[in-house]
Amino acid sequence: MAENAVRKDDLATVIKELEGVIAQYPENVMAHHQLGLVYRQAGRNDDAVRELNRALELDSQSVESMINLGAIYFDRGEVDRALELNERALKVAPDMAEAHVNIGLIMQQQNRVDEAIASYTRATQIVPNLITGWINLTSACTMKGDDEKAVEAARQAVTIDPDSAMARNNLAVALYFKGEFQEAKRNMDKAGELGYSVDPRFAQALEAKLANQ
Repeated sequence: MAENAVRKDDLATVIKELEGVIAQYPENVMAHHQLGLVYRQAGRNDDAVRELNRALELDSQSVESMINLGAIYFDRGEVDRALELNERALKVAPDMAEAHVNIGLIMQQQNRVDEAIASYTRATQIVPNLITGWINLTSACTMKGDDEKAVEAARQAVTIDPDSAMARNNLAVALYFKGEFQEAKRNMDKAGELGYSVDPRFAQALEAKLANQ
């Protein structure tokens, strides 16, 4: 979510404060939106859905409420509702990169890989340093078997954040499928150093390729 997360030990206090604001000002859109985010952080997703929906009732153009509500539905597996909310957000804000990434995730989950790639690509065009867009584009291109584009996207992600463990792992995988095993090994090792749980099957397959060179 775009807003800063609340510290765990402050959640109850912040919830109480926001509930107080809403009791006094029941049509305060931002208070409903913020309370929805804090409820979500506290694991109270039903309450979060209620508050985010209320924010949208009060302000039908609240794209942040659409995005965050869509994220809850996506996590619940209600992808049609998540897709509807992200598409609705794009009608209000066509250049909202986060919505394009979210739609890409839904498309990829549904094996609509070309559509996923198009959504991720659009996101990175809007915000060139959006690392989530490049990371997800890497994954989608790997799914499609477009190893050249997968490596290109992964390199972009690593350039943006050299210490991103996921970007390093994705680059290792993309390089493996492209046949560049030495560089794949370097990036796999770096991902592990950065705390990524490298798939042992991938590590074994890569070691086997290196042994046969």
